[in-house]
Amino acid sequence: MPPAGPRSEAERAAKPVIDFDRFRPTRSSIRARKRHNLFMTGLIALSFLLALIPLASVLWASLSRGARRLNWDFLTHNMSGVVGGSPTATGGHGGILHAVVGTLEVTAGAMVISVPIGVMCAVFLVEYASGSRLAGAISLLVDVMSGIPSIVAGLFAFSMFAAIAGPGTVNGFSGSVALSLLMIPTVVKTSEDMLRVVPTDLREAAYALGVTQQRTITRIVLRTALPGIVSGVILAIARVIGETAPLLIASGFIASTNPNLFSGRMTTLPVYVYNEFSQGLAVCGPGSAEGCVAGIRMERAWAAALALIIIVLILNLLGRLVARVFAVKADK
Repeated sequence: MPPAGPRSEAERAAKPVIDFDRFRPTRSSIRARKRHNLFMTGLIALSFLLALIPLASVLWASLSRGARRLNWDFLTHNMSGVVGGSPTATGGHGGILHAVVGTLEVTAGAMVISVPIGVMCAVFLVEYASGSRLAGAISLLVDVMSGIPSIVAGLFAFSMFAAIAGPGTVNGFSGSVALSLLMIPTVVKTSEDMLRVVPTDLREAAYALGVTQQRTITRIVLRTALPGIVSGVILAIARVIGETAPLLIASGFIASTNPNLFSGRMTTLPVYVYNEFSQGLAVCGPGSAEGCVAGIRMERAWAAALALIIIVLILNLLGRLVARVFAVKADK
């Protein structure tokens, strides 16, 4: 066998030579790429601006029409003693105190019901029954529940309380039950997605250290997925806080403030807006009190809508704050 030595000139000449200049883009292709990139950038920016138009128009309409009536008197009084467009003894024209109290209490009751059920259902689907037939059946039922019309949820809650407490039972907690039926699917799906994002390595590392499955789920998996779960809960709240149809049936309407969630009718902001808008103009003819405003009902409806938007904004900010405080801090 001949000794291995330096390659001969013939061997070097036989080695293929790759001409990399052939793969360089031409000036025309570079210009075409730039035109294509500019076109797609402009198309995406135009789509973003078109998506902002409905949001900006709703916000502008609510601010321009509702800011005039949204004052301290409007926030601290209810509709007791308000007649038509005549002013009250305080100089105002009624308020939304009872509706704000009702909205917060009914929504809080729906959260108490739906968040534990939704999160525990997601934990079961991901950690205990992943890939099983039972998990598939539950996921199918959750998908079906997400498409239930809101008025059906209100009829179900009204019928259930009529069967339990007697015919015609209407209270705030009945409205909370109706809203919880609409919240549970959103909480389950978002929590399930967030739990699946948690790396399997974290679970395996905890099991390798002898940590039980229950403790691993509560201290590691849920803690890691908490920001996403909170975002899902906020999304569910935004989904139901503006519902009107189920609350008209389950909670009803009342002009005074009712702080008891479990007894008596309770007004919420969406129902208040619907009721004011449906009544039309107030009568301010001859003999009406000084300061009577014919369009007061529309002004109250827009002001209540603006207050509802502000409440949703505050809840979103609180949710982001909670998610940031309890999020897992990465070591730098």
